[in-house]
Amino acid sequence: MHRAAWLLLAAAAAGATLAACATHSETAPPAEGPPSLRLAAAPGGDGHAASAAQPAVVDDTPPPHLALASLAKDPASPSDPTASAHPSCPDGMLLVEGEYCTEVREDCVEWEDPPSNKLARCAKFAPSECVGSRVHKRFCVDRDEYAPPGEALPAGDLSWTQAKEVCEHQGRRLCMETEWEFACEGQQMLPYPTGYARDPSTCNFDKGDLLDDKGKLRDQREPPSELERCVSPFGVRNMSGNVDEWVFRDRTWGEWRSALKGGWWMAARDRCRPATTAHDEHFHELQTGVRCCADAL
Repeated sequence: MHRAAWLLLAAAAAGATLAACATHSETAPPAEGPPSLRLAAAPGGDGHAASAAQPAVVDDTPPPHLALASLAKDPASPSDPTASAHPSCPDGMLLVEGEYCTEVREDCVEWEDPPSNKLARCAKFAPSECVGSRVHKRFCVDRDEYAPPGEALPAGDLSWTQAKEVCEHQGRRLCMETEWEFACEGQQMLPYPTGYARDPSTCNFDKGDLLDDKGKLRDQREPPSELERCVSPFGVRNMSGNVDEWVFRDRTWGEWRSALKGGWWMAARDRCRPATTAHDEHFHELQTGVRCCADAL
């Protein structure tokens, strides 16, 4: 989806007539890209997709303000030395362990936008129900979105390919989609990392005035230190809003290995389960960033 297209969607979402107290169920949010065979995780559950399904990927040209050599040469030191809450994880990462649900039913009881809107926002959900099976997961995840060393704002304008390199240069890897979801929603299967109600005062989303007077996207990223209440059940920060985060797809369907999770600062879904799958592995815009995962010791 090109910038003009998503800006039209953003305008539609932001300017839609508010609707209240409609009921809608979601068991598996539809992918937003062309249908294709889903990529399965490699046997052994090591968190990487089978190599046979991986097409060749050419290197992207880094965006002008980011150079991958300096971006990912060394892991950024966490601002909080206690960020790693478990000895099984590197500094700046948190342990995520528990029972992940493969398919979740989420009933919205109060909508902010008409539910027919593709990017409709739900103001309040009923308690989630696991209608799939439970799978044990144990891995490490970055507490915060990746930020270049010495910078406060999370990195933006990264493609999936660049995000993958950023993680690998730190001895980490892209999160699998299901790992990212579990780190966001917890065993409670929360629609938002902070609970069942949407709260734009807690997380960085539902921003208006997206474009400047030249039609360029305004940079409305925020430092993690200013969003300390936007925390998932596992203690992971800012998984809803701020920047869209690249993952390795292993649940939704689509043409590419890439998917974006969590949404960004515009008024859209910004929840744990939905994925944006319409962008290929070389797409990048200001709002696309990453957080990394690693295997727990």
